[in-house]
Amino acid sequence: MDPPPHTPRAIGGSFEFSYQFLKVKVTRMMFKPVDPILIFGNDAQSGSYILRLKVHNPLEMAFGRFKRGKRIAVLAGRYVYVGSAMGEKGSASLGRRLLRHATRSGDKAPHAIRAVMLSRFKAIGLGSGDLRPPAGKKLHWNVDYLLDHPAVELSGALIFRSETRLEATLAKLLADDPATFALEKGLGANDAPGQTHLLGVYAGRELSLLQMINAPFL
Repeated sequence: MDPPPHTPRAIGGSFEFSYQFLKVKVTRMMFKPVDPILIFGNDAQSGSYILRLKVHNPLEMAFGRFKRGKRIAVLAGRYVYVGSAMGEKGSASLGRRLLRHATRSGDKAPHAIRAVMLSRFKAIGLGSGDLRPPAGKKLHWNVDYLLDHPAVELSGALIFRSETRLEATLAKLLADDPATFALEKGLGANDAPGQTHLLGVYAGRELSLLQMINAPFL
């Protein structure tokens, strides 16, 4: 008998899951559900990801040139951001992109999770050489402006190693989740018209994707 929809199915030392239109096969267990960094997929150096953010104090800020520098109210709470890095090496590769997200500009301290990323990525061969981003990070993507603020914590990441770009699929999955709301339509998705890639998570609600894999929002 087939397992119920949205239920992980064990396959020896691996498992696969199907959630709506997203299908992912995990070739080996690379995490424990309480880990802040969950890694799925194959050995690709490219892939897509969901960042988990916590805003500890309410903010009002511009996200670069988004909507001509419009200042947007950001309530304290939990947020998710969907992105991808489809290069096989260098700054466009998955490991380097994620470590860049965990780095703040200038002489600001990086997010605490960056040290965890460095250790984990080296252990599983995600990236090669010196993975640390070069000094002097310049803010570029909309999410950079949020992650650069000291009141914002990058608390976790779901990482999908794959040669297939899953960014739009993941963004739609999260946008359709009743636990999320759009902070501002189109935010974080300048290259994906009609989508929003930076979303808030309602207090007291859990993302369906995290519930499915029994992972708390750390």
